Amino acid sequence: MNWENIPEIDLYSDGGAEPNPGKGGFGVIMSYKGNKKEFSQGYQLTTNNRMELMGVIFGLERLKTKSIVNVYTDSQYVVYGITKGWAEKWRLKDWYRKQNSKAINHDLWARLLTLISNHEVKFNWVKGHDGHKENERCDVLADIALNSENLREDLGYEPQEKLLSASSQVYLQGNSKGRKIENENDLCRKCGTPVIKKQPPKKAVKPNQSYFYEYYLYCPSCKTMYLVEEGKRDITNLK
Repeated sequence: MNWENIPEIDLYSDGGAEPNPGKGGFGVIMSYKGNKKEFSQGYQLTTNNRMELMGVIFGLERLKTKSIVNVYTDSQYVVYGITKGWAEKWRLKDWYRKQNSKAINHDLWARLLTLISNHEVKFNWVKGHDGHKENERCDVLADIALNSENLREDLGYEPQEKLLSASSQVYLQGNSKGRKIENENDLCRKCGTPVIKKQPPKKAVKPNQSYFYEYYLYCPSCKTMYLVEEGKRDITNLK
């Protein structure tokens, strides 16, 4: 196809949620021949990754004609999902990453793949909070959006609580605050995901160090880390 007479657009996007999951928003800047337009939207309950995806999707959906689009985002999740072919592989498997587990955010990945098939899209990663003018502005727009009163419902997002058993939901609702996380598979206080056991990287013992943690508990969903007494090791007797 001859792309010589096709408009070339720069699309800058950023998104996030506070906490994650929590209220979210995205900011988008569309630039064509030096003319820029800004867009943003906030949501009642969503995730960082969904907002990063939705920002790019929102921008592409604004295009009324076939275009060359340079996407700039600080989300490696979005960039690698396309450039490394992850989303395409998931789609070929009916969005299943594993036998009984569908790819997270497959609804948005499906929309994004459809949109980029209509254009010539190049994804570019930029380092976040590093002085990139448009990226910094998109971050501001996203923050304003998630703190606004005009918050929409993210219809495609299924909170982790919906995937828990009824008894687990009751337990979470009555015990989320102050509940101790002590064992693997305990439910994360923030999002209700079963925590897993992880080992920290080995480091040299410091001169005044009296203990270290052999392992900690970690939420694979919201990335919260829990230090537990059972994982604590006294090294005073080893010196």
